[in-house]
Amino acid sequence: MAEVKDSQPLEIQKREYQKMVQEVQPRPTVGRNVFWAFVVGGLICVLGQLLLNFFQGRGLPLTEAGAATSTVLVFLAALLTGLGVYDEIARFAGAGSIVPITGFANSMVAPAMEYRGEGLVLGVGARLFTVAGPVLVFGIVTAWLVAVLYYFFR
Repeated sequence: MAEVKDSQPLEIQKREYQKMVQEVQPRPTVGRNVFWAFVVGGLICVLGQLLLNFFQGRGLPLTEAGAATSTVLVFLAALLTGLGVYDEIARFAGAGSIVPITGFANSMVAPAMEYRGEGLVLGVGARLFTVAGPVLVFGIVTAWLVAVLYYFFR
């Protein structure tokens, strides 16, 4: 490592400091992160497909099997978030854990769990839609506007 002296001009000290920072700064492991995001996201999707096949094999039509699959995936993601397991999966898998259905469940439960010490109403209830609320509002308003436009221009 380079030694920085007080007698050096400030610009040189800054350059030396930046050099030292670059030497010890950890390198991003993009390839590994992309691989595990792909694997974990794929496994979540495979689980969803297996559940869909299971429900269809039990005689449910495709739409009802899809609803049951979504319900089970949301429940599992919420349960794993509540147990603290989903956070560990997300830490390992990164973006792969944000598959839309499970990521949505996690985004609803995580803030509620964080504030559960404040009670059921002011903690869990008030924080349940902290992250997901704006997404729901935007989705509902957009769906309403599309329906109105469809009604007038069909």
